[in-house]
Amino acid sequence: MTITNEKPTQKTARPVTPLGILVEKLEGIVEQAKQEGVSENLQSAIDAAFQLGSGLDPYLDQVTTSESEALANLDRKTREEDWSKCFSDGETVRKLEQEMLSGHIEGQTLKMFVHMTKAKRILEIGMFTGYSALAMAEALPEDGKIIACEVDPYTAQFGRDCFDVSPHGNKITILVDPALESMKKLASEGETFQLAFIDADKTGYKDYYRLLMDEGLLESGGYIFVDNTLLQGQAYLPPQQRNENGEAIAQFNQMIADDPRVEQVLLPLRDGLTMIRKL
Repeated sequence: MTITNEKPTQKTARPVTPLGILVEKLEGIVEQAKQEGVSENLQSAIDAAFQLGSGLDPYLDQVTTSESEALANLDRKTREEDWSKCFSDGETVRKLEQEMLSGHIEGQTLKMFVHMTKAKRILEIGMFTGYSALAMAEALPEDGKIIACEVDPYTAQFGRDCFDVSPHGNKITILVDPALESMKKLASEGETFQLAFIDADKTGYKDYYRLLMDEGLLESGGYIFVDNTLLQGQAYLPPQQRNENGEAIAQFNQMIADDPRVEQVLLPLRDGLTMIRKL
């Protein structure tokens, strides 16, 4: 892998969830209304809408169980990293960004789901720097195991370094290869999992799901959790407003809805989190 150097930039995380994008738009409307001198009643209504939206995520963060020291360290290191660099494996250039981090609320949600399902073997498809993997590992028993598929050697090593300072990091094994290749190898070896978490390239979601369901990787009664299934609102906005990833997610969601082998619910958590149970 090579790294193409660009001028380092420090930036605030951009909004990447339907709520975050809505709040950003409302903030602009608030300022525009002040400049245009709308009626007092309309200004009050606009302000109230902005406060209702902008206060939700901070409140969720406030009342949710705090993340562990190891997770906080991983979060901090990810946000401090210069992701303005371009990463290449010699064939494909990948643009990475701090917004790919699962983060506190989703991490605690996944951790809770691991406790609830009593899963002991987890497959993660797409790891980035490892926040979700470490959050789930914290909920596993001592003999529990996570196999994390990550295509990028740089982020895989970044995560490994963070895992190694956590008492739960030894539960995580990282496979550095395209996820489909790793999954096919695991299936050929007879590996099975009670829980899988998909958070990788969006155009690959359907293939990952098919492998889990059709090649015996997911046990009967097992669970699949899928991230970004709202994709900044593109999943439900008119088709002409979707990019390639948005269209892929819309098609994936419909495929799941049409599959009689499962039952599912899409939670409006962060950028959308779908829970799927194999019947």
